[in-house]
Amino acid sequence: MLKLAGRFFYIIPMPKFNKTNRPAEELVAVLKRKGLSIADEAKAVSYIRNIGYYRLKAYFYPLYREPKHKHIFKINATFDKVMNMYRFDRKLRLLLFNEIEKIEVAFRSVIVNIVSEELGDYFWMTERKYFKNESHFKSSLNLIRYEYEKSKEEFIIHFKNKYSDPFPPSWMIVEILPLGNLCHIFMNLKSQKAKKKVAKYFGLQEPVLSSWMLVLGNLRNMCCHHSRTWNRELAVNTANPHKTVYPWIDINKN
Repeated sequence: MLKLAGRFFYIIPMPKFNKTNRPAEELVAVLKRKGLSIADEAKAVSYIRNIGYYRLKAYFYPLYREPKHKHIFKINATFDKVMNMYRFDRKLRLLLFNEIEKIEVAFRSVIVNIVSEELGDYFWMTERKYFKNESHFKSSLNLIRYEYEKSKEEFIIHFKNKYSDPFPPSWMIVEILPLGNLCHIFMNLKSQKAKKKVAKYFGLQEPVLSSWMLVLGNLRNMCCHHSRTWNRELAVNTANPHKTVYPWIDINKN
């Protein structure tokens, strides 16, 4: 860390991580000392072993007294409440992933169909001339190359064995790319007409669709990696639509 002293900088050394791993039984004892009520200690030990103390810590936070950094639990805080929040979050992830899957599959299909038709080129994803930012295009192309070379999908293996093209057409590439990268490819397209057509299909404006898909891509990854989704702030905020073609939730009525 750098600190300014007069006209000179000096470095404050940062401490090294020196915490040790504690057994589940010891962690349960620590939680009890800090005020958490645990009705069945053996079950709590089992949960901590199988889920992990670090993963469960996020669900302790709402049960802490102020100031939170002291990690002292409120009166009536129980391990059962912690587990209820954890189970709720698990169900929330399953629900979200189920709905995101439908949107993701449609987004992949619509991009391929509309952009290929608009540009008249099935290989548009790997052609520099269709994109605004060269640096972003190169990053996308490198990822496409990496995913293409490592893919074990039967349709990719068949294409490699039968054709001499360096890359397959867009409807194959779209199936092996992560959603987040596909969003960036879409946003980097030169053709505003193509992007507007894709957004119109979903009843939205293009900037709104782009922001939503970036958020959904991040949220999808959280669900895939079993990360906490409940009580979490997302890094990217979604844009609000000026108007919508399809029914829209009004926060004032719902």
